[in-house]
Amino acid sequence: MSLFDILEEQNKQIPLAEILRPKTLEDFFGQTDIIKENSAVWNLLKSGRLFSLILWGPPGCGKTTLARIISKETDSIFIELSAVSSGIKDIRETVETAKNELRTSGKKTILFIDEIHRYNKTQQDALLPYLENGTIYLMGSTTENPSFQVIPALISRVQILILKPLDNENLLKIIRNGYKYLIDKYGKINLDPEIGEFIVKHSQGDARIALNLVETSYFASTFKEDTRILTIKILESLVQKRYIKYGLQEHYDHASAFQKSLRGSDPNAAIYWLAKMISAGEDPRFIARRLVVTASEDIGNADPKALEIALNAYKAVELLGLPEGRIPLAQAVIYVAKAPKSNETITAIDKALHDIEVSGESYPPPDHLKDSHYKDASNYGFGKGYVYSHDHPEIKQNFLPKELDGKTYLT
Repeated sequence: MSLFDILEEQNKQIPLAEILRPKTLEDFFGQTDIIKENSAVWNLLKSGRLFSLILWGPPGCGKTTLARIISKETDSIFIELSAVSSGIKDIRETVETAKNELRTSGKKTILFIDEIHRYNKTQQDALLPYLENGTIYLMGSTTENPSFQVIPALISRVQILILKPLDNENLLKIIRNGYKYLIDKYGKINLDPEIGEFIVKHSQGDARIALNLVETSYFASTFKEDTRILTIKILESLVQKRYIKYGLQEHYDHASAFQKSLRGSDPNAAIYWLAKMISAGEDPRFIARRLVVTASEDIGNADPKALEIALNAYKAVELLGLPEGRIPLAQAVIYVAKAPKSNETITAIDKALHDIEVSGESYPPPDHLKDSHYKDASNYGFGKGYVYSHDHPEIKQNFLPKELDGKTYLT
């Protein structure tokens, strides 16, 4: 190591979130459903059993920390890669290291891949043979649904643990620990009583965001004599806009909540989910398309105007963009949510499609309904017996195939 490297290491400022990262299961906050005492995972780890898994959860919920604790609990070699900057070459190097460790020390190797969903299919395939023969154990972390982003062959070889955002109680403990560490190291501070609640709301279950704000706010506080003073006003100046978690999974979840609120005739909930999606940066055209779908699927002919309003909202969004586009979107959302509901349209077409595509009830039109405008059509009997309905509305005709006579699709 050069003199420059030594000086750089000495001057490196380690983030508070890294300093306070838990080292044992007992110190790990949150995820009590997974790692509480006598839970399946707890007992496996305490018995020294190692297994491959994918940790799926939002940022700052403890995925990396839990993987490191598992490594320590099982006395395993821990090699960490980022899917953003690594590839097959790094996997192969890890495999060689794992083989050497097995030969020399008998220790097992955990390969931790952060954001594993960013690996492409070829890179994920490269892991399979080494998981199969036990050369390495995989710990992958992801903020996205593994079912969407991880290949089935890899999913079949691992356990998937779902981690949740930290609850307010555990997040508050982490915040208090953060300020206690800083006070012990740098000196006392007077905190506004609402500081903890403010940081809890801002961080939305993300311990990293919470501790980053704890650290920043401590050093941004004012001085009075020899004591720091931290107020809500100082925190508000540091946080211009609240952070909103919104990845691929949130994209689908919020769209689902939005559409179900419209279907359930709850305009207040629909407006909330609309605002949440707009604040998170969702494409307003996507939101408008959901409105158009709902107007037909859940309202249909109970109020045909709903489709017209939804389509106009889509055009308005394309014309205006955001932020102005939020207004016609909100107008359409309120109308669609309040409109009378009927799912006759979607049930009718889906029943007919099922009969044709699944039940095999695919029949040609009866001869009297076939096109008879071309020469020689009458020679085949096409159009024979058809009655022009406007001239004779009193005459009842069969318009379905004879095999489906009497079939109904409307309720």
